[in-house]
Amino acid sequence: MQSKDILDRLIGFDTVSAKPNMALMGYVKDLLAGAGVPAVLIPDALGGKANLHATVGPEGMGGVMLSGHTDVVPVEGQAWTHPPFALTEANGRLYGRGTADMKGFVACAVEAMLLAAKRPLKVPLHLALSYDEEIGCMGVRSLIDMLAAAPVKPRFCIVGEPTGMQVATGHKGKVALRATCTGREGHSALAPLALNALHLAADFLGAVRRVQAEVAATGLRDGDYDVPYTTLHVGKMAGGVQVNIVPNQATLDFEIRSLAGEDVGALIARLEAEAEAIVAPLRADFPEAAIRIERLWDYPGLGTPSDAAVVNFVKGLTGANGTIKVAFGTEGGLFDQRLGIPTVICGPGSMAQGHKPDEFVTMEQLDRCRAMLGTLIGRLEAGI
Repeated sequence: MQSKDILDRLIGFDTVSAKPNMALMGYVKDLLAGAGVPAVLIPDALGGKANLHATVGPEGMGGVMLSGHTDVVPVEGQAWTHPPFALTEANGRLYGRGTADMKGFVACAVEAMLLAAKRPLKVPLHLALSYDEEIGCMGVRSLIDMLAAAPVKPRFCIVGEPTGMQVATGHKGKVALRATCTGREGHSALAPLALNALHLAADFLGAVRRVQAEVAATGLRDGDYDVPYTTLHVGKMAGGVQVNIVPNQATLDFEIRSLAGEDVGALIARLEAEAEAIVAPLRADFPEAAIRIERLWDYPGLGTPSDAAVVNFVKGLTGANGTIKVAFGTEGGLFDQRLGIPTVICGPGSMAQGHKPDEFVTMEQLDRCRAMLGTLIGRLEAGI
């Protein structure tokens, strides 16, 4: 079964992160089982989602792991001209939600497992598929726990996020945070006698922007990234009930995407100090005034050295000369830091197409990915 046919089926599963992915995982598990490849599902607590792990080849050896996620971002509010959950081919492009990010690679990886099952591998090929990557690489952590307990871990890992088939050695780490602002409610006709929590949130947003400006001007820099410094970004602010009530609470969700070597704890401490500076003068009249910052989730960055063995190995598979770094995050940093598995990112398509209406991957990119994985199988058959 070729990757395009597999991709057609994968796109048909609506695996937006808020929904189950078990039907998709069941399809992949059955497909692998038909080729004699056993797969293990690692379900979440509710049983609606799962990770999948499968191995082809001899046991007790490291091998190479192909990693991808099965969840996608929502399509609501986007002006699609092609059905998002049905694969559409037009002018050498394959349209559908997740074609680039990243079911195109998943389809190629599943096809590679089916092909590898027919070959006398001397070194194993592993497949790791996860859920809830789009909301902070949350699902893959139970799969990592399973691999951590295994007697032998993969020698290398290729995360197939879209890089245009270039070899990417790094991405920034991320921490997601929430600032909860507490004021005092009141009638809007007497607004100056109350403490508007949305105003506190706005003041704190200004503090985030000031810290960002300082980091951009004087902080660490890495010219391999499109944005060469650590970024602070506010993505959501909420509060209030209706216009004639002064709101007593507001929340502000923000993130820090950090370069390797950035002291993220120091940045958070700086923001906590800024928050205290905002509310401290108000407590004489409003003792309840507060801005409390909590850490929601995080994942580490990836910083594989450009001369690492895994980099040279994957460059040999693709024919690439150089390397890049990517702006988006992946599970690669978790594999590297928690399991010690050297990791690179290399997959078909462009993230410029991801998360947008009429997302697509080109057949040319899929063919290049299939060629890379075909070469990989040959290397595993030869013993690397």
